[in-house]
Amino acid sequence: MRVGVLHPGEMGASVAASLLAGSHEVAWCSAERSEHSRARAVELQEFSQLDDLVAWAEVLISVCPPAYALQQAQAVQACAFDGLYVDANAIAPATASAIAQLMGVAYVDGGIIGPPAWQSGTTRMYLSGNNANVVAGLFTGAALEGIAIPQAQGNEAAASALKMAYAAYTKGHSALLLATNAVAHNSGVLDVLRSEWEQSLPGLSQRSEITANAISPKAWRFVGEMQEISATFAGAGLPAGFHNGAAEFYARLSEFKDQPPASLDDLLDVLAQSENTTG
Repeated sequence: MRVGVLHPGEMGASVAASLLAGSHEVAWCSAERSEHSRARAVELQEFSQLDDLVAWAEVLISVCPPAYALQQAQAVQACAFDGLYVDANAIAPATASAIAQLMGVAYVDGGIIGPPAWQSGTTRMYLSGNNANVVAGLFTGAALEGIAIPQAQGNEAAASALKMAYAAYTKGHSALLLATNAVAHNSGVLDVLRSEWEQSLPGLSQRSEITANAISPKAWRFVGEMQEISATFAGAGLPAGFHNGAAEFYARLSEFKDQPPASLDDLLDVLAQSENTTG
C-alpha cells in the first residue's frame, strides 16, 4: 500500500522503516520539517506539500508531539483525504474522539508502546477502530508489531486509553522518582535518603541515576503527554493533579534536550536553581 508518515521523527522514522520492510511504498512531507527529519527520511519518497502527499497516500499515520495531533488531523482533513487515517500519538481518549469525528469511519486509533522500533520484540502499536486489523496487517513480520484490540470493547479510542494507562505509570513513575530525589536534595537529606534506600529499598539509588540519564534528554517531549494523561484521568472521574505536576517537572528539564546531565547530582543542582528562580 501507499503509506504516508507524518512525521519521520525518532519514532516516526522507525515506523516508516517497518513499513518499508513490508514492501509498502512510504512517503513523507518535507514542508516545514528540519534537516534532521530529512536525514531520517532519506529512503522515503518526498512530497514538498501536504496536499500532494494526501492525494498520493492510501493510508496516513500521524506520529507527532501530542499537542499537535489535532492540528495535524485538521490539516489532513482540509486536504480532503479519503484514505485510512491512523493517529498513533500519545493522546487522551477525548482528543482521539475529536479526531475520529473529523475523519469518520476512516479513522483508526493507535498507541505505540516501547522505544523506536529498530529491533523486533521491543515495540507494539495497538490499534482500535473499524479498520484496525487492516492497519495491523501493514506491519506483518516487521520490527514494529501491529496489534488490533478486539472490537468487543466497543471503544473507538481504546488504543489511546491503553497508551495513556501505560504511560501514566511508566513516565509518571520516572517523574516521581526524580522529583523525590530533588526534594531530598533541596532539603539537605539526600545522602541520608540514599543510605536508607540501601537498607530498605536496595537498588533505588542506582535506578535514580539510570532514570536521570535516560529520561532527561527527552523529558521536553513528555510535557504534552503528561497533560493528555491528566485529561484522561479527569475524563475517568479520577484526580488529575499528579500528571499535571509531572508535566511541570519535565518542563524544568528542558535544558537537557538531547544532552543528558553528567550525573543525577548535576540534574538535581539544575532543579534546585530552577526552584530558586521560580520560587
